[in-house]
Amino acid sequence: MTATAMRSIFKKSLGLILVSGLLLAAVFNGKNYLFSSRVDIQLTQESPVKKLLQAKIQELSNEYHDIAYHIKEDVACRLAQNTCVCLADKKTFHLPYSELLFPRVWSHNLGAAFLESHPDPEDIKRHRAQEYSSFWRRSYSPADLLIINEANSPLQYPTQGVEVRPLKTIIIPGLGLKEEARSNHMVYVKATLGTFDVAATVDSVSVKGVGENYMTLSSPLLSALNRQLQFVTYTNTVFHPKTADTVQFSTEGHKAFFTIKIGHQIVPKLYYTGQQTEYNISALVTIATKTFLRYDKLNDLISSVRQYYPSVTIVIADDNEHPQKVTGPYIEHYTMPFGKGWFAGRNLALSQVSTKYVLWADDDFIFTANTKLEKMVDILEKTTLDLVGGAVREVTGYTATYLHTISVEEGGEEGDCLHIRNGFHHVIDGFPKCVVTDAVINFFMGRTDKLREVGFNPRLARKAHLEFFIDALGSLHIGSCSDVIVNHASKIILPWSKTDSQKAYEKFRYSSTSSDADLHNEVFYYRNRFKCMTSH
Repeated sequence: MTATAMRSIFKKSLGLILVSGLLLAAVFNGKNYLFSSRVDIQLTQESPVKKLLQAKIQELSNEYHDIAYHIKEDVACRLAQNTCVCLADKKTFHLPYSELLFPRVWSHNLGAAFLESHPDPEDIKRHRAQEYSSFWRRSYSPADLLIINEANSPLQYPTQGVEVRPLKTIIIPGLGLKEEARSNHMVYVKATLGTFDVAATVDSVSVKGVGENYMTLSSPLLSALNRQLQFVTYTNTVFHPKTADTVQFSTEGHKAFFTIKIGHQIVPKLYYTGQQTEYNISALVTIATKTFLRYDKLNDLISSVRQYYPSVTIVIADDNEHPQKVTGPYIEHYTMPFGKGWFAGRNLALSQVSTKYVLWADDDFIFTANTKLEKMVDILEKTTLDLVGGAVREVTGYTATYLHTISVEEGGEEGDCLHIRNGFHHVIDGFPKCVVTDAVINFFMGRTDKLREVGFNPRLARKAHLEFFIDALGSLHIGSCSDVIVNHASKIILPWSKTDSQKAYEKFRYSSTSSDADLHNEVFYYRNRFKCMTSH
């Protein structure tokens, strides 16, 4: 054999060894993927269990259809119709200042306003519907299913409160069968996301389907069967950090359903503030603000804070074109790209807070003896509130809390209706100056982690406020206390005394353009899926 041939064989052999080595490495390094079980977590349409339950509910609803009934209009009109409309109040009289004294409800058709300015309205409507469908399929949990227990069922089972960690095992509490003696007693359990077993066996009881998602248990002795049911286990087999499994529990002629919540235990985020008999505001609260073209106002805010809270941290988000240094003890100054905007600045400031609570204050606020942050901390510590607003006093003496209630009415395929009204829901027991509401003024304290969960839409750069509270609807429990007051720097400036900085700020802040209106219409119509809105 020639040297050339030997070299060729050697190269081929070496190549095979290398390829084999790479394959073996892939097998061993990827063994968790190659040999582990596979599950389908794709967004799906309705589950068979959901269809079964809906059919059962429809069947129950059709009972007694031949019995006459009489509708109470005063009650029926309050029921959700899934066909909401947004109607404005009619103007009934004309008096000076009537709009201020008796504010009318106005309405705005978001769909018409947004779609008429869009080059392809049908495409945007189609994409919006697809996104909404995907959102609900992703948000859906079997724990949301309506389950109706039929009367006189011999089945005993838990109605709520059963939880299991992902891929872990629990004993299902409360299972039982209550029926007359017969030759054989039998029950079935069926699940979708897990399997069944028994933690102990009982004589005279037959168990079939162990380790599967469908298991039968039977015995000629009812007492023995009920004893065995005390040891039935459920093991979650499809990993999901937060979902639920609908379990069917059946016997001859009867079916029942209950849910087992599947999820990790919520990991707490605890804040150590030291041993104290009074609230240590510096350890509990960070003040956050956003500044733009108003360094004089910002310095006044800082000076006023230091009079009452000399060691509290102040976090400043700054998107000036030519930032000036803001220094001092307990000051954190973060610069941003020029004109990045109002809500982007809030996000930046909030991201740097390391205390349990964060207080939002505009850069032209002034702390006084009435700005008692201890009162805000106290109500947050003693109630379920996530956010509490205060009051802002103008130089004229007028004090505002800007309380609003927000509700969403179902509206079908075209979208829902957003309704905003002045006011609040309830006075808080034990805090007579505080109420529960849905939106407050730009002076509020909140649980840092809860505010981060909602966040601020960074696309809203110049004008935004209620948008945050609309996003927070259903997530944050909000209140307001009128006895925690911050002063608002005077906005009364003679035209000839305005500085260049003040003129630039007013031009940037208060000028309205069609693009601003289009953006807000888009946010409400597309992002939040409202078709219209009403408000005072």
